[in-house]
Amino acid sequence: MIKNKTNSTPKNYKKMGIVAAIVIAVAALGIAVVAAVRGPSEVSVNSALESVSTDAANGANLRIAVVRMDAIQNDATALQNLRKQRESYETKLRDELTREQKKLEKEKADIEKSQDVLSRDALQRRVVDYQNRVTKLQRDLTERAQSIETSYQKALSDVQAKHLDPIIEGIIAKKNLSLVIDGRFARMGADVKNLDITDEVVSALNKKVSNVKMAKPMGF
Repeated sequence: MIKNKTNSTPKNYKKMGIVAAIVIAVAALGIAVVAAVRGPSEVSVNSALESVSTDAANGANLRIAVVRMDAIQNDATALQNLRKQRESYETKLRDELTREQKKLEKEKADIEKSQDVLSRDALQRRVVDYQNRVTKLQRDLTERAQSIETSYQKALSDVQAKHLDPIIEGIIAKKNLSLVIDGRFARMGADVKNLDITDEVVSALNKKVSNVKMAKPMGF
């Protein structure tokens, strides 16, 4: 979806007195030693770059756009609906946690009250059973919380693959764009026109899909 081009800038180094001259001389000796010990299969950088062409994109012909993925996630109707579904499952899980905590707190209080009534072995069995229930509850709730997130992320990926990516590719073709940059990592001037296509992407996505159902997480 996002195509990047990187430019490398050569660094300038200057000699600074006798210490720098010694460092440079030692470095040169090190390079000579490396060159002497490296295997015959290694080639120089220039040789390695022989197959690289001199062609590059011409700035005058580039057509660039920016899309803010965070804004799409916040504003697109289908993605808002997905967040609500996830929040609904999370609320159910929190409510269940609250109910189970109350049960365990009551049982803990009952165990403490029965210390002088039950035999040592009976009390020990009840304590072990209580601890096992706490451990199981923690494990089950953790697994179900992870299942909620897994289902949500799967639904997000499906929206991107089936709907969002084709829309962005279509906009690239319609506008004859050379490059689309994620706006979260771009800095734009105030006087730049027609650069940000986020609103157009959101509008097109809303027309294509408005409701996506995430798969029911484990345990619901």
